[in-house]
Amino acid sequence: MIIFTDAAIKKLANAVGPTDYIRVGVAKGGCAGLSYTIEVEEASKNEDFIFTIENINICIDPYSKFVLRETVVDYVESLHQSGFKFNNSKARKSCGCGTSFKPENISEAPGEAAPVCLTAGCGS
Repeated sequence: MIIFTDAAIKKLANAVGPTDYIRVGVAKGGCAGLSYTIEVEEASKNEDFIFTIENINICIDPYSKFVLRETVVDYVESLHQSGFKFNNSKARKSCGCGTSFKPENISEAPGEAAPVCLTAGCGS
């Protein structure tokens, strides 16, 4: 299960309306193979796993749910940058900037990653 810190929940709560969904996932891209994604959507998809945290609707596709299990999503602010940070204990390899990773046991994941992420950080 994905865990959201209090800081992440607070930031998400300010970004969505009561009927919106936060889609958390991964997409092909970045220098390590997969990039983290988080975005607001108006609806979920049939295959999504859906859960609610403090009245925030979260949706995640089956592939991302497998790859991001035990991941902690935080929101950090510093003089250098601010944004969501994914602390993924299942990442076998991560890029230097932290926006992409290679998961362990990827062959066991159901389905496949979303197409190339055009909004990700390094290497995309």
